[in-house]
Parts: sequence; structure tokens; C-alpha cells
Amino acid sequence: MPPPRPVREIENAWIPLSDGTRLAARLWLPDDAERSPVPALLEYLPYRKRDGTSERDALTHPYLAAHGYASVRVDIRGSGESDGVLSDEYSRQELDDAVEVIAWLAAQPWCSGAVGMFGISWGGFNALQVAARRPPALKAIVTLCSTDDRYRDDVHYMGGAKLNAGFGWAGFFFADMCHPPDPALVGDRWRSMWLERLNALPLFLERWLEHQHRDDYWRHGSVCEDYAAIECPVYAVGGWTDGYTNAIPRLLEHLSVPRKGLIGPWAHAYPHFALPGPQIGFLQEMLRWWDHWLKGRDTGVMDEPMLRAWMTDSHAPAAHHQTLPGRWVAESAWPPPQRAPQRLFLTDAGLLAAPGLLAARAVCSPLALGRHAGEWCPFGRGNDQADDQQEDDALSLVFETPLLAETVEILGAPVVTLEIVSDKPVAQLIARLCDVHPDGTSLRVSFAVLNLTHRDGSAAPSPLVPGQRYTVRLQLNDCGAGIPAGHRIRLALSTVYWPMVWPAPEAATVTILAGTLDLPMRPVRPDESLPPLPPPESAPPDKAREVRKGVLRYDRIRLEVGSDGGFSADIQGHDPLSATVSMQRRRTVSRDGWRVRFETSMRMSCTRETFRLQASVRAFDGDEEVCQREWDRSIPRDLV
Repeated sequence: MPPPRPVREIENAWIPLSDGTRLAARLWLPDDAERSPVPALLEYLPYRKRDGTSERDALTHPYLAAHGYASVRVDIRGSGESDGVLSDEYSRQELDDAVEVIAWLAAQPWCSGAVGMFGISWGGFNALQVAARRPPALKAIVTLCSTDDRYRDDVHYMGGAKLNAGFGWAGFFFADMCHPPDPALVGDRWRSMWLERLNALPLFLERWLEHQHRDDYWRHGSVCEDYAAIECPVYAVGGWTDGYTNAIPRLLEHLSVPRKGLIGPWAHAYPHFALPGPQIGFLQEMLRWWDHWLKGRDTGVMDEPMLRAWMTDSHAPAAHHQTLPGRWVAESAWPPPQRAPQRLFLTDAGLLAAPGLLAARAVCSPLALGRHAGEWCPFGRGNDQADDQQEDDALSLVFETPLLAETVEILGAPVVTLEIVSDKPVAQLIARLCDVHPDGTSLRVSFAVLNLTHRDGSAAPSPLVPGQRYTVRLQLNDCGAGIPAGHRIRLALSTVYWPMVWPAPEAATVTILAGTLDLPMRPVRPDESLPPLPPPESAPPDKAREVRKGVLRYDRIRLEVGSDGGFSADIQGHDPLSATVSMQRRRTVSRDGWRVRFETSMRMSCTRETFRLQASVRAFDGDEEVCQREWDRSIPRDLV
């Protein structure tokens, strides 16, 4: 790799749009970029380049610039110092603006005319969505921890059931959009811009709750609606511990452009600093990709297998892991040719390779089941992962194999197919696949959630007819896991998964009449040899200092940001209608004599027929209250 080049930073640049709006950008350029133009790399987010993403930006963007790229971090309209208001996730306006930003970048004297786009989570989403718009200068993308299907695999719903992670995200996003622009960059306009945002602030969760099925709202921005719309190369990256891995195999299968996939052990973070480790030299890997597609260099990146994935060894379950044991494996194509799943049958004697008798088994789970689920989308920074499943297993209907005679490895999505009867018109079914150790410890390998009214799809769900027999299919999350000889494979079924999943409006009993489990087995190849991934490299960190409890100081810009708050999820006894989630946040932003603060709250509860959503925001410029708004909305439940 060529030695790093000197880099200069442009703290703030204005990108003009055709409607007169200006977007705020932070740029890192090789010193000689005007004399020797370079490709541009865009990361496009609503999280405030000044402070919100500044720590991770410092690791990434200067590194890319030092290796011959103009690395650009742009705040979406209505966020950070950019003009306007932000109305929703992935709006048409956001994507229209991105197309203009890419054209602006390509036209700059320091740009070669070639542009790449990369990002994680929101930035991974809009990289795919913008690629589907086919801006001429966009030559390739890298999308991390994202999805091709906004309804099927996002924080809002899972299998047609409401995820409480969607409430947590809504509360965070609601508060984050209350931040003012920085007067140091926008001058005296900061207050009028801030008030415009506060007074236009939507209650985002209200809109997401109004769309409980997979309708046109969710189809917008879901590139699975037309994979062929993407005509540039795609590198899709994620981690088994993250909530967004399932899109990677689908993108590899359905895209027709040059593409690669990389799945590590990581939670929701960039692989050069993500936990659980091991971390990798992801910035070096990106450079191989960008050099190939944006500079025309032969880096060998496209001579390698289509998918590289971490095959996780069996380990003790815990709510936090620094590293996960395993090894890298690879597949030349996805799905792997000539691989047939191994089918196991649910029988009275457990999970067996041959059909057997199964007496009807009823499951009606207590509302306490799910306490060991961890977060739907772990970030790896705290105790947010699934721990020992024994307690949840004891409250579930379980089927398990005899002791395994040899190690098995699974790569892909397990599938459970069941014949069921429900005694209620709305019911849920949760399936967990567990690796049971000889001492009884139970490690969750994968899981699925299905609102049974969505058994035939989520576009037009229908109530169950109590007593009627149905065939239902649950596709579990994709996984890569080795289960050793002497362990057992366990399938645990339940009708509740609180607090991850909002419960059905009344306790239902689901009776299992027959079933199979299809496992995507991969031949164990212990001698498999892959070129090693390099260790992580990055630019020097630029960390904020904690100057008081909950208060960070960004010395580079002399800004202090304080934050505190809490989240709670409660349910009482055996009453699913007692479920409530609530969130409060308080933030302060200050520099010298300038100080603002804002306080937000949000609460969701329900009846049999409705969700009730309550929220408030109060904002202060110094001691002056400049905004107070309250919401109290009732939203009909529609088979959720």
C-alpha cells in the first residue's frame, strides 16, 4: 500500500442544492488534490458531523484521505448545520439531495469525477437507496449493517410483530433532532433554524405505528422491490451479533452487479473497532475495494470468494463479549450451489432425522419469557446480547436432538415449518435455535418472530380462525455457528418474547401438531485456508473528554454536550394490555456564554384496540423557554 499522503481538513463547506438549500459538509483532502484530483467518498448522515459522529469520523475519514481519496461527511437536510427540516427516515427529499451532492462532488476541481458512497446503519441504508437512483458519478458503494427491506428487517417490526427496539430508536431520534445548529458555523441564524426544526419536529413513531403492514410506505427505500435498479458494484458488510445481517445473503443472491459480502462476529459498529472482536483492518479492505472500482487498480479484491464469514465456535453465553472464537470461511457464490438443508422432525422423542409420532403440544407462554433475549440490535458496548437461555427455555416448548456424534456447522438461515392451531385470532410464535452444552448451558444461535396473522405475508395479513389448522413458516436469522460433538441442538417455541417484542392483545394458546427444522449445514472443513485479513488501522483518535458526569467536551470545537435519561419497559402479571415502554432524555449544549437545553419524553401503552402514544418536548435558550409541545395520540391496532 502506498505511504500515507499529507491531508488537509476543511472543517465546514457548504454544498448548494437546486432549491437554495445548503448542506453542511466536512472534508478531508490529500494536500495535492487540486493538482492531482482524486475520487470522492461520501458518508451522508443526520447525526451531526460536529460532535455526534466526530469520534468515529476521526478514525476513518482522515485515513481514507491519506490514501488518496477526498473523504466527505455530509449532514442530511435538517440536521447538524444543514438548512431545512428533516421529516422522516430515508425520505425522497433525502435521496434527491444525495443525488445532487454526488454531482457536486464529481464536479469539484479536487475530484477525479468518480464517487463512492459508504456508511453504517442509516448511511448503509441510504447508500443502497441512492445506488438504486443510479447517479452517473456513483461508481461503487460499501453498505454496512443495513437492509434491503425496510419492513422485514429493520428496527420497527419483525415477522409482523412490533419491536420495542423501534420505540427506543424513535425516542433517541426524536431527541437527536432537537439539537441546534452550531452558531460558530451558521452565525446568528442558529436560533431561527433551531426554532424551525423544533416547531416542525414530527412524532416519528406515530407515522411508523400508522403503517403496521408492509405497504407503500415501507416499500419506498426497500431496494428488494427492484434489485436490478442497482447498477454499481456493492460490498455488503455486517456482523452476526448485529440486528441487520439478513440482508447480506439476499443482496448476494439477488443483485446482478459485481458484489461481495463480509460477515464477522461484530455487533452494530464499524469492523475496525467493533465488539465482539476480532476486529479487522476494514479500512484497508475498503481501500482495496475503492482502488479497484474508483481507480481501476488490480487489487485482487474481486478474485476472492463472494462471501467471507466468521464461523463462530461454541462458547459460553454472556450478555457481553470482548471476542468470539471461530475462524473465517468462504463461499464462492451465494446461495452455495448443490447444498441441501438437513431436515429434522419434531417428534415426541425430540428432534430426529426421521419422522416420528408427535402428540399435540400446546404452548401459552408467561409474559416473563424473554428476559434473556438481549437487545434486538446490540451495539457491543454494554450488556446487550443474549445470555444463557436456560430460564427462557424452561418456560418454552422445547425439542432437542440426541447428543451430537460429530461437530456440525451451520451457515445461512434455519427454517422452521409447523402445523398449528390457535385459540385466538391474533397470536405470535417465537422460535429460538440453541446450542445446549453438556452442563445445560444454552447458547442462542438464531431466532425468529412471527405474528401469525402474517403467515401468508405482511402486505395483507388476516386473522386466524380459532381451531383451524394452518401451515406456518418461520425463517430464522442467518447465522454462522459450529456446534460440537457432545452438545445438543434445541428448538424452543414460545408465544411471548418480552421485552423485545410487544405482546399480542390477549394471551393465546398455540398448539403444535407437526413440524420440521431445516438446518443450512455446511461441511466442516477445518483445513480451509483463506488469505488473512490485516489487523485494524485507523487515523489517530480524537476523543471527547468527560469533564463532568454525563458531560463531554469536544476540545477541537470548544463544545460541551451533556446527556442523561432513561428507558423502561414494564408489564404486569399475566396481562398483555399492561405493557408500557417509556423514555426520557435531557441534553445540554454549551460553549462559553452560549447554552441551550432540551428535554424530551415518550411513552407507549395499549388497549386491545389501540396503541396510545404520548410525548413532549421542551427547549430552552439559556433560561428562556422557547418551545413546548405535547402529543397524545391513539393509533388503531391492526392485527398487531
